[in-house]
Amino acid sequence: MLLTITTTLSPATDLGFLLHKHPDRVQSFDQAFGTAHVFYPDAGADRCTVALLLDVDPVKLVRTRSKGTPDFSLGQYVNDRPYAASSLLASAMANVFRTAMRGRCDLRPELAGTALPLEITLPALPCRGGPQRAERYFAPLGWQVTATRVPLDPEFEAWGDSRYVSLTLTGELTLSDALNQLYVLLPVLDDAKHYWIAPDEVDKLIRAGEGWLAAHPDRADITRRYLANRRGLVRTALGRLADADDAPEDALDRDPIEEEPPAVDPTAAEPGTAPEAESAAAAPPVPLAERRIQAVLETLHAQQAPRVIDLGCGSGKLVARLKQDAYFQRIAGVDVSDRALQGARRRGQPDDSFEGARRRGRPDDASPDRPSRVEVFQGALTYSDERFRGYDAAVLMEVIEHIDPPRLPAVERVVFGDAKPRVVVVTTPNSEYNVRYEGLAPGAMRHPDHRFEWTRAEFRRWAERVAAEHGYQVRYVPVGDDDPEVGAPTQLGVFTR
Repeated sequence: MLLTITTTLSPATDLGFLLHKHPDRVQSFDQAFGTAHVFYPDAGADRCTVALLLDVDPVKLVRTRSKGTPDFSLGQYVNDRPYAASSLLASAMANVFRTAMRGRCDLRPELAGTALPLEITLPALPCRGGPQRAERYFAPLGWQVTATRVPLDPEFEAWGDSRYVSLTLTGELTLSDALNQLYVLLPVLDDAKHYWIAPDEVDKLIRAGEGWLAAHPDRADITRRYLANRRGLVRTALGRLADADDAPEDALDRDPIEEEPPAVDPTAAEPGTAPEAESAAAAPPVPLAERRIQAVLETLHAQQAPRVIDLGCGSGKLVARLKQDAYFQRIAGVDVSDRALQGARRRGQPDDSFEGARRRGRPDDASPDRPSRVEVFQGALTYSDERFRGYDAAVLMEVIEHIDPPRLPAVERVVFGDAKPRVVVVTTPNSEYNVRYEGLAPGAMRHPDHRFEWTRAEFRRWAERVAAEHGYQVRYVPVGDDDPEVGAPTQLGVFTR
């Protein structure tokens, strides 16, 4: 089982720094099912190739056998697992390239976030759905995909093709993104795993899919295959993807495992049923991410705050919604991540152009000299910044739980002590509600980047202390279905001074 990764970055041997594997050495790593070997068949200044060769031990593999492995006497030991890329290779990658997958490179930190020219080859990949499915999954991620069916036997064309493809991917991505995409999509294309699917697989999927899976057009199908059609786990994963910054808001509109409903006229009500009730019953549930945005917008209107700064704006979902509302006169989005800001700028800027104003038919705005209502810029919430001042309201929507607790006091000083807007709106998960998420492991948090998740009492203690120290009053608003035992999934605090 072989995987090769090639780059033409100059100097190309910097690939060794990113992978934490020296180009002049052959290294071997024991796995539960065999041995993984890492070596460099080509290591020059202009071109460097690393190879991951997985030598699977059939006896060890039987000991880690899942229900998808053939259980008849010979099939347990003679199968395609030692030769075809699968979840075995994904697991070996996670063990051998763990630091690279996390995007860490202490010796060359600037490289970790740099998009590199990459070529990835997999000579034998089981692909249920053929080359078209490989293209469908990888192309939206920015890869140029070359997938060729492998014949059953080149000398006997009449036998046709096998279910394997030879796959080559070329593109410019960060190495961590490339490895994480392979980690998820190899078992998805194979549609099988060598181990039992436990609830912690949701955490693995969310962690590896961060930054790309939520926006993938086939995210539901990928999630379903990765989690082996486990209905509860799939629902949980899709819910967490919908809750992520970059997630499309329709990610929870329909469970992809549900059977198709009967072919009936959806506008026809049953006898004795009021049309209004029928329509309400048929309406899809509103995703939590959308309900959260609506709650923030309603709060800003109620507090008469037309000038708003979104601190930790991510990819700009709230910025885009503020821009759509003519009530808001001045809008700013701030984030420390340059990659997130690229999305925020796309959402925040185009329609404030001269041409955009003319298309909307608003002559008052149709001036090339009119300043934009929306500003998006990079900034850190732990440092005072004069650009944060002068707004009626500041919003920290699902931000504070991503901050290390020792750094929270700095954020408090910057937002409440230095910027001092008249209104501060803070939303954060209610950890008590996590027991309602089927498939979320006990004690686990909703997102791998969360540093903490507070109970309602913990959030109130923090909010009341901050309000008292900086001259604010605070009230609380539940967001989402308010469970009588554990509360709502999101807690919202409105600070006013």
